[in-house]
Amino acid sequence: MHPVIQSPRTPFAYDKDLYRQRHKVANLLAKPRDWRRIATRYDRCAHTFFSAICIAAAVIFWL
Repeated sequence: MHPVIQSPRTPFAYDKDLYRQRHKVANLLAKPRDWRRIATRYDRCAHTFFSAICIAAAVIFWL
């Protein structure tokens, strides 16, 4: 016999505003990971790498 599952449970209390802010920060930090070239640092020169970061930041800001 299967045990009886109690549903619905009482939800956990959490701060919705804090959760929204945390979610925005997590999404902001996850966006550069979409840019594989930046995440893996394929560029040899520091100025080329910095240029790629600037382009990615501009595109992320634009979108």
